[in-house]
Amino acid sequence: MINRVKRWMAVIVASAATVVAVGCTQVEIPPYLRPLSKDTMMLLGKKGMVVSAPMYIRVFKEESELELWKQREDGRYYHFKTYPICNWSGGLGPKLRQGDKQAPEGFYRVPQNMMNPNSQFHLAFNLGFPNAYDRANNRTGDFLMIHGKCKSAGCYAMTDALIEEIYALARESFIGGQEHIHVDAFPFRMTATNLDRHKSSPNYKFWLTLKDGYDFFEGARQPSSVVVCERRYVVNARHNGRSKLRADAACPPLERVVAEGYTPLPSEASGNVVAPGTKARMGLGAGEAGGFSPPRRTPELVSNGLGPATLGFNR
Repeated sequence: MINRVKRWMAVIVASAATVVAVGCTQVEIPPYLRPLSKDTMMLLGKKGMVVSAPMYIRVFKEESELELWKQREDGRYYHFKTYPICNWSGGLGPKLRQGDKQAPEGFYRVPQNMMNPNSQFHLAFNLGFPNAYDRANNRTGDFLMIHGKCKSAGCYAMTDALIEEIYALARESFIGGQEHIHVDAFPFRMTATNLDRHKSSPNYKFWLTLKDGYDFFEGARQPSSVVVCERRYVVNARHNGRSKLRADAACPPLERVVAEGYTPLPSEASGNVVAPGTKARMGLGAGEAGGFSPPRRTPELVSNGLGPATLGFNR
């Protein structure tokens, strides 16, 4: 890991040296090498966050929102910013097979080698679909990502400006030592009211499992620990490693992880910041009516810190 960080830092230094060497000639820095904006850095400081600290992402389909959280000195995660998802395809419900144009739902982990600085969709990171749960349930699909260009065929698409900021924040977290970023993708905010609206859905039982992870984070401000066995997610559990764990086999003895309440640190009073941008829907799926929804502006324009990004990692 230390050698990787040294190589990444060498890329940054080399890029900076290139800009200096050309004197007064303007050289456009590639999107994956652009620095975070001054506004973004100021917001991090205002919220008591260190740019290199670990981060966590929650995606909500129905609301077309991506939340980015940063870890603070107490080990808990605090809300940094909510970004509008410019486009996603399909309907509510998990991705089942290649070509269904569904965007994934579930618990995913993104290591640095799933970051793609050379994506045809500006910048991207792969969610890692199919994960162990998906494979155990014969779910198929490739290259399911969060990316730019505001176009989706099974992915979560952002505007280019927003994916640059998210990508840069992820990069800084990897340089800071984070091994993988938890990305939890939900059909909607997993409140009892929202679940009650969808009681008749064939995905209801699956969504109850996702709610366990959602509730754990709401109570502890830490991503839930998830293992896969018996072809299901076991949420808030930890495998001790002394017995074999297989996604398609019986669950071995598991350690239960209990959410510990927390006392928020100062600076959380700065509130939830919502980035301006468009939200749209593409496609039809999961038994939902309707098709493409035209882009719309988000009602809250709280922050204009939409700065670009810095370094990238190969997928």
